[in-house]
Amino acid sequence: MRVGIDFGTTHTVVALVDRGNYPVVSFDGVDAWPSLIAANATGELRFGVDAAAVRHDPGWSVLRSIKRLLNDAGPQTEVTLAGRSYRLTELLTGFLAQLKSDLLQRSNGSLTPRDTIEAAISVPANASSAQRLLTLDAFVAAGFHVVALLNEPSAASLEYAHRYRSTITAKREYVLIYDLGGGTFDASLLKMTGHSNEVVISEGIQRLGGDDFDEAIVRLVCAGANLRDVDAGTLDLLREECAARKEAVGPQTRRFLVDMTAAGRPPFSCGIDDVYSACTPLVTPTIDLLNRILRDGSSDVAWSEVAGIYVVGGAGGFPLISRMLRSTFGEKRVKRSPHPFAATAIGLAVFLDKEAGFALSERFSRHFGVFREAEAGAGVVFDPIVGKDVSLPADGDTPLVVRRTYRAAHNIGHFRFVECSRLVNGRPDGDVTPYDPVLFPFDPALYDRDDLGRQPVGRWTEGPDVEERYVVAPSGAVEVTLTTQPGGFMRTFRLERRVSA
Repeated sequence: MRVGIDFGTTHTVVALVDRGNYPVVSFDGVDAWPSLIAANATGELRFGVDAAAVRHDPGWSVLRSIKRLLNDAGPQTEVTLAGRSYRLTELLTGFLAQLKSDLLQRSNGSLTPRDTIEAAISVPANASSAQRLLTLDAFVAAGFHVVALLNEPSAASLEYAHRYRSTITAKREYVLIYDLGGGTFDASLLKMTGHSNEVVISEGIQRLGGDDFDEAIVRLVCAGANLRDVDAGTLDLLREECAARKEAVGPQTRRFLVDMTAAGRPPFSCGIDDVYSACTPLVTPTIDLLNRILRDGSSDVAWSEVAGIYVVGGAGGFPLISRMLRSTFGEKRVKRSPHPFAATAIGLAVFLDKEAGFALSERFSRHFGVFREAEAGAGVVFDPIVGKDVSLPADGDTPLVVRRTYRAAHNIGHFRFVECSRLVNGRPDGDVTPYDPVLFPFDPALYDRDDLGRQPVGRWTEGPDVEERYVVAPSGAVEVTLTTQPGGFMRTFRLERRVSA
């Protein structure tokens, strides 16, 4: 069975490939599987639907928005739940293993335990290589056969292509995907020619999504109801109530009513414009980002060539989003997916359906490079290795490989790799992700040492020739192999983060 899985901040959505159709899987009658993990003091863990069932039980602690933790995490990162420490990767694997079990036993997906579940999965376009690797490894460890990892807005573009291909013309063959999820915002401009979708440029904001809208509304309600010193349990209930009310807001809504029973107060009511005013500062940065893509020349695509802006993502259904986009870009140029919460999962399923015939060309979504010494050790420069928007290979194609050679100037190589969303004057800027330092012995006397971090680093005039070989996978993950010549001493490193920043 082939499935598209959108692992989201708030909910996880699964869509099937079913004879040219892409139905969204429901679990016990609900279309979205809660992205929740719960634990109690005895060490019992529950995931998804089962975690949601105990989320208000005082005997259980709940981890929400686990996806938001991944960008700053590594394989050894730990979190505390109910007074116990858990490795984040183990929690994520357990979460996905339960998702697989529920797909087989508690869904309408007509799957059997004998079925191999071939999955296309997704990550935010601005996700670091570390987040991509952690996500991919957890899906594989949970028992999924992962055949593709796509950027979320790129996947959503396939849902658009499947549903609205007729809107693409020779004069307007670009579509801008506006993807606002529970924890991240991404925008990707794609060129659609026939059944080929080519990513032109992707931008994103790592920590902006529906969670932040919920917090803004909670602050509005607490201030309006003069509610102070709220305990954590009451605040969780109030946040959940505000989120539910937000998701129920429609274009004709005039009043925003919140049940305050959890706080022992009468219902709170305000005009919907007050809610919109509280949330507007969160929408404004997303529009500024679209303007950088469309109107500031970063994409080299004229607005007249764009068929429209397609709004997807769980938070994309909030009417304020479309209102502000239409005010800025025009009423007829903004279209919202009829299933914004499921657009990415459906697009992933479309990608897996070979009979549909759609092809996707992805790009590296961040700048990747390394800090190196300059001026004989007197300074430090950033050396870019893979530039943002470089085309990535498709699955099964030859990986993208970059090689560099030089004469080593030290006895130990200390590589400080980083990724970033943009470069300013040649330096990393914006969302910057540093990786665990890579230490490599250039001195043969150090080849067998496992304590290079405690060895003195010094300049060395007899250093060997060194080759750096970088391999970029279709998922966007990076691996580096270091080799000395002569002698051929070699080590390969998968770039990652072991602990939280």
